[in-house]
Parts: sequence; structure tokens; C-alpha cells
Amino acid sequence: MFNKNIKLVIAGLIIAYAVYQFIEGYIGNGIFLILLSLIFIFLYFRNEIILLAFLRMRKQDLAGTQSWLNKIKHPKAALTKKQQGYYNYLHGIIFSQTNLTTAEKYFKKALKLGLTMDYDVAMAKLSLAGIAMQKRRKREATMLLKEAKKLDKNNMLTEQIKMMQQQMKKI
Repeated sequence: MFNKNIKLVIAGLIIAYAVYQFIEGYIGNGIFLILLSLIFIFLYFRNEIILLAFLRMRKQDLAGTQSWLNKIKHPKAALTKKQQGYYNYLHGIIFSQTNLTTAEKYFKKALKLGLTMDYDVAMAKLSLAGIAMQKRRKREATMLLKEAKKLDKNNMLTEQIKMMQQQMKKI
């Protein structure tokens, strides 16, 4: 809702007022204000709209996810670099259902900007491998599958990777 820099300014002002409360002897108010400022600091690193979009994605509501992402008007100004990566990652998942070329563009941009979790990077590379396979680029798809397999440390994508490797043999 707020710009990333405004969140830091609000947190700084709340912390300054908390220090004033400590000086005045109102320890309880100061502690409460410090905890309140932590919310704004958390929302600086994890954008609230992207969190809500992930909740919609978890329920497999692509239209709802798209509507939450549309609320971010200027992603470069409002989001940090990693948040922009997740913004593009979510767009890639949405467009992978309809438009593979656009989805490929979003996934590549998400990987370039960076994703925090290895699972998300593996999922993006797996999706890119599927798109490359659809476009008959076997060498690129094989390379992306190997990278996705390395990143999948919890073996959550093993079934999908095996299925894609079997499909690759048919090409």
C-alpha cells in the first residue's frame, strides 16, 4: 500500500517516538511502539500485496492473483529487487496457462532479478524447461532441467522433473 521508502520513514518516526516514551518513563508504551515499528520494517522486506497474491495463488485463484498484482502500479519504484523478482515470478505462473512467450519473458526476468528461495528458482527453471520443450529447444530444456534438479534439495519437484525427462526422450 505504501511506497517502500515511506515504510522506513514511518518505522523511523515510530522508533523515535518510542525512545521519547522511554525517556518520559512510559516503558510499556515504548515497547509497544517498538513492536509496531517492526511491522513496518517487516513489510519493507515482504511486500503486503505480494503476500496477498501468494495467498490467492495458493488457493489456485489465478484471477484473484492477477487482481492483487494489478494493484502494484509502479513495481520498480514500489518494490525492492527481490520483490520485483517475485512479482515477475507470479506473472510468469499466471501467463504459463495462456501465453507461453509472455510467461517465458516473466520467468527469465524473475531469475535475473533474483528469488530468495531455492525452491522458487527451481520451479521457475522447471517452467522455463517446459516452455523450451514446447518450443522444441531440447538442449536448453535439458540444461534447465539439470539446474532445477540441483536446486530441488527437498525433492519436491522430483516427479515433475522425471516426467519432463521422459517427455524429452520422445522429442
